[in-house]
Amino acid sequence: MLPADGRVLFLRARDGFRLREMARPGWVCEQSFKPFADALLRSGLQVAEPSVQEHFALVLVLPPRQRDEARALFARAVRHAQPGGIVLACIPNAEGAKSGEGDLARLAGPLAHLSKHKCRVFWSAPLDERVDASLLDEWLALDEPRANPAGYASRPGLFAWDRVDVASALLAAHLPADLHGRVADLGAGYGYLSAQVLARCPKVESLDLYEAESRALEPARINLAEAQRACGRELPVAVHWHDVATGLPQRYDAIVSNPPFHQGREDLPALGRAFIQTAADALLPHGRLWLVANRHLPYEATLASRFNDVRTVVTQEGFKVIEARGVRA
Repeated sequence: MLPADGRVLFLRARDGFRLREMARPGWVCEQSFKPFADALLRSGLQVAEPSVQEHFALVLVLPPRQRDEARALFARAVRHAQPGGIVLACIPNAEGAKSGEGDLARLAGPLAHLSKHKCRVFWSAPLDERVDASLLDEWLALDEPRANPAGYASRPGLFAWDRVDVASALLAAHLPADLHGRVADLGAGYGYLSAQVLARCPKVESLDLYEAESRALEPARINLAEAQRACGRELPVAVHWHDVATGLPQRYDAIVSNPPFHQGREDLPALGRAFIQTAADALLPHGRLWLVANRHLPYEATLASRFNDVRTVVTQEGFKVIEARGVRA
């Protein structure tokens, strides 16, 4: 099935020995999650976002769980396939494989499939006029930033994309008005917490958002621009595609964060602890960390090892808001 010209696009590519074994110079990998993109680069693979005009004989897809996001990705895969090209996708059986196969069939026509290792692989026939052009346009539009019910720009598949996360709202409600100077938001998502910092903390002089999912960056910029208009002041605001666990390039007077603690179905409290370590390394000696976490997560030992003063501000609805001051050397 590999094309003779070597032109292959792999959407949501993940590094692994089989990919490294098969990939050739004509392969292009796209990955919006920074740690996964960095892993692909370390393995010597080409990572890029293809232009709309680029087409490939074979497009591989690892669809996400969120259905609108997956449909938009299927539409992009079909759009990038050249006439006579093939789109091939793989989904674990327990994560909506049959639904995903049905969606691609609606868009591209009859499919072939194979089930193995608790996964389902399915692929189109060589693409031709059977592609549903109106459905293609409809599904491409599913990935455009849109206002969620809370009024914030977002897009399907982002964390809490269709609402304000309860934990982030709890942290925002307890942010002190005297936060000042340079502030960073770690794991900023679509920018809700940063928008609240602008609204509630008038002494903040600049704001940096760090987020590993590049699909969140455009909504975050929209929300921060609106937040600045709403509060009637302009200040330097930057949105960075960045893996927080690798450290920060700047020092800050304050950091706010709702650290991620899971990836897919896996709980990864080590990721939250890595955020705390990064925050401690990036804070100035007088700096303050404000974070929110699920009440059961064991962050207190890490906080105590890096800060002189750690206090739980509030515990509510299964979450805890913590302030940490006095960075230990």
